[in-house]
Order: sequence, then C-alpha cells, then structure tokens
Amino acid sequence: MSRLQESLKEGKFTITGEIGPPKGVDLHHCMEDEVEYIKDRVVAINVTDNQSSVMRISSQSICALLVQKGLEPILQITCRDRNRLAIQGDVLGAYVQGIRNILCLTGDHNSAGDHPESKPVFDLDSVSLLDAISSLKEGKDLAGQELEGVPEDIFQGAIVTPGADPVEMQLIKMERKIEAGAQFFQTQAIYDTVAFENFMKEASKFKVPVLCGVVLIKSAGMAKYMNNFVPGVQVPDEMIKPLSEAPKEDRPKKSVELMSEFIKEVKPMCEGLHIMAMGWEKYVPEMLDMCEL
Repeated sequence: MSRLQESLKEGKFTITGEIGPPKGVDLHHCMEDEVEYIKDRVVAINVTDNQSSVMRISSQSICALLVQKGLEPILQITCRDRNRLAIQGDVLGAYVQGIRNILCLTGDHNSAGDHPESKPVFDLDSVSLLDAISSLKEGKDLAGQELEGVPEDIFQGAIVTPGADPVEMQLIKMERKIEAGAQFFQTQAIYDTVAFENFMKEASKFKVPVLCGVVLIKSAGMAKYMNNFVPGVQVPDEMIKPLSEAPKEDRPKKSVELMSEFIKEVKPMCEGLHIMAMGWEKYVPEMLDMCEL
C-alpha cells in the first residue's frame, strides 16, 4: 500500500503537491528547487505528463528519480500521446520502478501545445484508462491475456472539476470513474467555497476521498486569464481586487494570505488538498503554516 493510500485510509487530512518536468535534461530547478520546498509538507508529489500538450521530459522518468530519493510520486498518465499497448506497458514499467500511485487523465488536445502538427492518439480516455489499470490489477491486460506477476496494489486516481457548470455532468463522470476503478480524486483549481461545498454535498455519497485543488494566484492578470480561458475555474472578485491593489513585491504575501483563508474554509469539507504552486513552491510551507497544516 502506498503512503498516499495509507494516509487516506486512516482518515488523515492528506496533502499532495505537483511539479512539472523540464523541457530538457537540466533537472536542477525541478528536483532541487521545486521538490525541496514541498517534500516535507506533502505525502506525495504529482508529476505532470506533457502538461498543456507541451513536450517535456517524461513523467515516468522523474517519478522514478523521486522514488530513488525516498519520495512518493503520483504518475500522471494522459491518453493523448500513446495507444493502449504503450500505456499498459508504461503502467507495468512504472510499477517495477516502485511507482504505486497513478492519476488518469484524458489530456489536452495537441492543438493547444507546442507541437500542434503532432498526431493525437486518444485510443483510451480517462475512464477506459482507469478500467485498463483495474484489469491489470486483476492479472489481465485489455486483450484478456494473463500477466506474469500482478501489480495489484496500484492506487489509481482521477480528476474532477467542482466549479463546472452544470456540475451534474461532473458528478456523472465521477461516478463512471469510480465504477472503472478510481480510488481517489484530485480536483481542478477552485476558489469558490460555496460552489465547492455544494459539490461536496453531492460527491460525499460516493465515499471516495477528494483532495481540493489549490493553485496559488500570482497576480490579478493570472486570475482574469483563468476566468476567461480555463473551463470550470472562476476566481472571485474578492480575491482579484486585493491582488490588483498590492504592490508587485507584496503579491506573494497577499496570495498566501488569500489562499490560506480559502484553505481554512474548505478544510472541513474534504479529505485533503492538492497544491499546484506552479513555480511558487517556496511559498507553500508558509501557506500551510498559516493553516496549521
């Protein structure tokens, strides 16, 4: 059993973090700066998989290095770039490298990234990927062939968007993902405590742990961009206004204050947090200290 699974099973308020692999082989910023700031404050660390359809070093390679450092990774797998043969092989390959947590995603379309001419695959989606991993855990691949050794203790998760409108579709997708084998959820970024509370009132019936997604807002401009271009994310004016009024040098402090207040409000509603610092990892310890976490 992974440390993440054990923490959630024991009912502990569980915190995960996230890092993005570099576009190249210089790992200093990723492994030294980002990881070092959060490693002692989170149970596990997500490693993104060609996030936003931008080519980067493989998630699996970074996850393997985290395992070597004694840390617990969450391997993100998107369905955009590989067919079911390659994905199943990657799941088994990750397992023998000591990687036990996998987050299943469909993935952004190639047209959104830096290789728009590349060919999208999408042989599987997030639901069928969950189903594929469930099959591997039971000892068979998607062709019904038996495995030599079974990766039965993979802890598989998925994402959900509490701020989506209508939210009913997210709840339907959530239920389908659970039926396919999802054992935990991390949410997309949310800033509306009322919307999150309403979502959790419905989602709690599934009895599957939910980690609330927290993205640190770096500026009013970033907040407005998210409102305009990130589906299911809405940063309220009461967060944007203080950031717009703060001098540039004071924005990190103000952001930490705002997110700390948000975390205190949502803490009783969920089983934990998923923190996406996006380059501001050095402010995560201060933010968690303010929340007494």
